Amino acid sequence: MGRLPNPSSKATAPVSEPTPEQIATIAQTYRLLGDATRLRILLVCLQGPLPVNEIARRTEASQSLVSHHLRLLRAARLVKGTRQNKQVFYEAGDDHIRHMLADMIDHVAEH
Repeated sequence: MGRLPNPSSKATAPVSEPTPEQIATIAQTYRLLGDATRLRILLVCLQGPLPVNEIARRTEASQSLVSHHLRLLRAARLVKGTRQNKQVFYEAGDDHIRHMLADMIDHVAEH
């Protein structure tokens, strides 16, 4: 197949075709984001480092459920955690996550 167009660029700058392993990882990432609770958790984590109890409060989910979903999101590198004393503070894994979600929100808002 070769090169794919870059949809986030106004120009049609080419994007390298992903490997089969990368395609599998991308598919797994979208499966994780297919759960509304995980998506809400990830969107809250975009707001900056927050402890589990605050993420639970903002998503109106139980702390144990949030912890479970954070483990999955962390394993997929969608969020990262930083320990401060006895608490772990979670935030988006990197700016790629922020841009990916912002693009998806824009896409949905346009339709």
